[in-house]
Amino acid sequence: MSTAEQIAKDFHAALVGGNWRAMRQLFKDDATWTLPGDNAISGIAVGGDAVVERARLIASYGLSFQLENILLSRDNMALALHNTGERDGVQLDEHLATVCRLRDGCIAEIETFLSDVPGMNRFFAR
Repeated sequence: MSTAEQIAKDFHAALVGGNWRAMRQLFKDDATWTLPGDNAISGIAVGGDAVVERARLIASYGLSFQLENILLSRDNMALALHNTGERDGVQLDEHLATVCRLRDGCIAEIETFLSDVPGMNRFFAR
């Protein structure tokens, strides 16, 4: 198994299990995470601690994070996920790619691509 594939599996396991300490160890101190939309989780989180806080916030909405595939490039990886959830009568059912750029064996940058940005805006409304 490649380092990138192991990092992808470890990231998903930490997210599903709420193991924020283990997740933090996967990130560079200057890591960033960019999410589209205009809602409580959108924008750019800067710094490893802020990236983990974003993951913790997303998980606090009670989502199911189904890992469909791990996609590998020469130097980086992506997680293909199907996220679902229901909150206050609003449902989320989206497919996404969380693309991770690695540096020195850690995640340095994440950019998430979504299938339903308007649906995400409704679900994660401020």
